[in-house]
Order: sequence, then structure tokens, then C-alpha cells
Amino acid sequence: MQYDDALKNRLKRVEGQIRGILSMMEQEKDCREIVTQLTAVRTAVDRALGIVVGTNLAECVREELQQGGDASGVIQEAIDMLVKSR
Repeated sequence: MQYDDALKNRLKRVEGQIRGILSMMEQEKDCREIVTQLTAVRTAVDRALGIVVGTNLAECVREELQQGGDASGVIQEAIDMLVKSR
């Protein structure tokens, strides 16, 4: 699977957010501010995960159908991965 620049940039922003949270911790910022930022990171990672799984699912289903197979197993595997990630 090819990962596009938009997804890579999304994860780089998450990386920056985490560095910011570490800085906030070193500055002994209020825990509510830190929790807010951690929640934003979790949301961003969840969205990135959805993009990766969704894109991969589309590719896998296409391949399975081209090979004359049943795509339901591929779909179930993607659902299982998403459920496990939470």
C-alpha cells in the first residue's frame, strides 16, 4: 500500500502535538489542558487509522474480487482490526 503525503503530514502533526504535550508537562501546566491535548492526539490517531484501514480495505476488496473470491472475509478482518484498536 502506498501512503500519501497527506497521511504522512497528518501523523507529523500528531508527532508535533505529542512534543507539545511533553513541553506542557515540563512546564507543569494544568492537567485539564494536558488531557484536552491528549484527547486531540487520540482523535487524530483514530482518524489516521481509519484512513489506513479504509484505503487498505478498498484495495484488498478490489484484489479479492479480481481474483474471483469473496470479499466478506477481507471486510470482516478490517472490522476486527478497527474494533481491536479501541
